[in-house]
Amino acid sequence: MRDQVERTRDELGRTVEALAAKTDIKAQAAEKAAAVKDRAAEKAALVSDQIREKAGDAAQLVKDKAPELLVERADRAATAARANRTPLLLAGAAVVVLLLVRRSRGRRR
Repeated sequence: MRDQVERTRDELGRTVEALAAKTDIKAQAAEKAAAVKDRAAEKAALVSDQIREKAGDAAQLVKDKAPELLVERADRAATAARANRTPLLLAGAAVVVLLLVRRSRGRRR
């Protein structure tokens, strides 16, 4: 009889826990949000990999089709841009500021 009572208590405890889990909406929402976040991260990684692959393929195609002189000049320009990154960024920022100032003056009229 005691064994049966103990088994019944265990079953009742599990049943109560299951019912409590079903009524815990916050926990269910958090679980679903985590699952959606995981799926989104996986999909983003997959898409990112696909984009990198396509970009690499496109770059290789352009490199194969472009004349050698053009490829050499583009490489030199990229190397120079990397070496002079700060002045280029400052120049770009100045152009953006000038465009914004010009645009704001145009709206005032």
